[in-house]
Amino acid sequence: MSSPRLKIGLYASVLLAVFVLASYKLYRRNDGSSPQKDEVLIKAMLSGLSQAHYQPERIDDAFSKRVFDLYLKRLDGSKKFLLQSDVTALSQHQKSIDDEVQRGTHEFLDKSTELMSQRVKDVQGLYREILAQPFDFTAEETFETEPDKANFAANATAQREEWRKFLKYQTLVRVSEMMDEQTKKKDKPLAATNVTPSAATTSEPTRTPAQMEVEARKRVLKYFDDYFKDLSQTDANDRLAMYANVIANTYDPHTEYFAPRDKDNFDIAMTGRFEGIGATLQEKDGQIKVADIVPGSASYRQGELKAGDAIIRVAQGAEEPVSVEGWRLDKAITLIRGKKGTQVRLTVRKPDNSTKIIPIIRDVVVIEETYAQSATIDEKGKKLGYIKLPNFYADFNDNGGRSSAADVKKELEKLKQENVQGVVLDLRFNGGGSLQDAVEMAGLFIDSGPVVQVRGGQGAPTILNDRDPRVQYSGPLVVLVNKYSASASEILAAAIQDYKRGVIMGSASTYGKGTVQRIFDLDDAMPAEFNSIKPFGSLKLTTQKFYRINGGSTQFKGVIPDIVLPDAYSYLDQGEKETDYPLKWDEITPARYRAWSNAPAIDKLRQASTARVNTSPSFKQLSDMVQRMVKRKDDTKVSLKLVNYRAEQVQAKTESDKYEAIQNAAQPMAIAPLAFDIRQIGADTIKVNRASRFVKPLKKDITLREAVAVLKDQI
Repeated sequence: MSSPRLKIGLYASVLLAVFVLASYKLYRRNDGSSPQKDEVLIKAMLSGLSQAHYQPERIDDAFSKRVFDLYLKRLDGSKKFLLQSDVTALSQHQKSIDDEVQRGTHEFLDKSTELMSQRVKDVQGLYREILAQPFDFTAEETFETEPDKANFAANATAQREEWRKFLKYQTLVRVSEMMDEQTKKKDKPLAATNVTPSAATTSEPTRTPAQMEVEARKRVLKYFDDYFKDLSQTDANDRLAMYANVIANTYDPHTEYFAPRDKDNFDIAMTGRFEGIGATLQEKDGQIKVADIVPGSASYRQGELKAGDAIIRVAQGAEEPVSVEGWRLDKAITLIRGKKGTQVRLTVRKPDNSTKIIPIIRDVVVIEETYAQSATIDEKGKKLGYIKLPNFYADFNDNGGRSSAADVKKELEKLKQENVQGVVLDLRFNGGGSLQDAVEMAGLFIDSGPVVQVRGGQGAPTILNDRDPRVQYSGPLVVLVNKYSASASEILAAAIQDYKRGVIMGSASTYGKGTVQRIFDLDDAMPAEFNSIKPFGSLKLTTQKFYRINGGSTQFKGVIPDIVLPDAYSYLDQGEKETDYPLKWDEITPARYRAWSNAPAIDKLRQASTARVNTSPSFKQLSDMVQRMVKRKDDTKVSLKLVNYRAEQVQAKTESDKYEAIQNAAQPMAIAPLAFDIRQIGADTIKVNRASRFVKPLKKDITLREAVAVLKDQI
């Protein structure tokens, strides 16, 4: 999601001072005692939110009700643990949470934690008891899969019945999957057999549904054993972080509290870089296992850590190792990651059960798939360019990282060298990132002028301009968006649309996130007296709102494309308007700007596109599939009778196969990596494979194909 470059200027410094002043006031209670960490954190957060949020909320009963509702949803959104009597007991705090946070207490948090802990223990015995007995898949009964349509159980008996159906459903799904697997394998020859093929050697033994049911229950039991083990590792810091985040989220969906490790993950998403060993880890069978090694990383260069190794102990340099067996993955990662140049010693158990100590010097790990990539499309003699931008990345901490605007500029230059006649910029699934990069990127396609207006809670808006009169690329342009294009993606798409610089194509609207956030490190704001109870984490705070140069906000409504295409995700309730407590749409005075002199003929292009889409078998099949998905989405009850469930699944698979067959029958586009990139890659097999992975799914992308057709119409 979008956030400006985090160079703290005067405005941010003033906000930071708010936290400092608030924290000094907190240092001593009236009785002279020192406050606890949770009290300091919540009070400092509320001070910052009240002073610096774009739309501060009054800390009153309405605030209390919002916190109560959202915390209950996060605490037990599935409604599988708490009883209705528990919810009734907690409801006594509906109008008192505001008083609690202002005086630095947390009775509601304590009470909800106590009740939830007890119910988790109750259910832990329950699921094992239920899964000890076989399920009858011939009985006529259904299960409600949508929690919003369910109620909290009235009593323990009702809860047991709900869990019985839930576990039966989980088992049913696995039995059905096993039946599908058996059908696929029925005629598949067994590997490494040297005997004459026969019925005994070319097919696996056929299992009955009853035998599969036994195996399926074992799998479900294993899954829930792991799930409850994870729940048991939730500690006071986790609960405090969740509660603090709920309080922040009641201001708007993008105001968040980050525990220290969550802030690290946010930085990685924004920069495509982190400092560590360069191994993809997973939690499996109660162990932290290596799933993959990032090519070129510290682990890759060291050479001894391999996929399949289980990490059992972690040591920092020469320090005593810490056992991570049975740990949650996110907690183990905090020990394994670390600053570039530092050493971590991993004690690993190899697949042959031998153990080995592997020393690794941490380094910067680059996630290449984060960055802009381009390709050329040869369409009946016309050469076109394609750029995929996964997000608007930037190095917010000035550590020598890459900038998305600079990278897109380089890709455009390479495409110009290839003499392309038009360019598709793909922002589908791009959730945003650096606002400054969005402004600079818009400047690559226009001469000079305003790109976006940004306004705080009060005062006149600030206009962010492209001040460079040079145009990096002046040819035909199509920008692809979908419902997951958000924030900085919407800023760029809106600017291109307002300037009439190109054609925006995609689903009915973009996400609708039109707000600006700043991140404040709470540890920096707290005086030294609080060092003993640090770290506090960070607060991501909505401080401003985006407005298009035409005056309308991108908030809530998003950007409506010039050409709307059928979209596989259009049946989903996604977007800012579907979140809890979003800020609303509004508008301000337009900025002064001049439209592109060679504007595309949008109406004519739209008519031609509509005619093609209406006669396209692929798009017709997609539209039919979306309509069926809408109907199925509303029907949230599933049959727990195996024959009925299987019939529903077969029907769904038949429809899916039909759609896939039509897509596969489409003539693939001639899309290939750039000649320049191929020369640079040379014999590096890792990079060759990455380039191949990049273009393969694009060849039969029907939305991209239509974008290419619109480009050709412009040419």
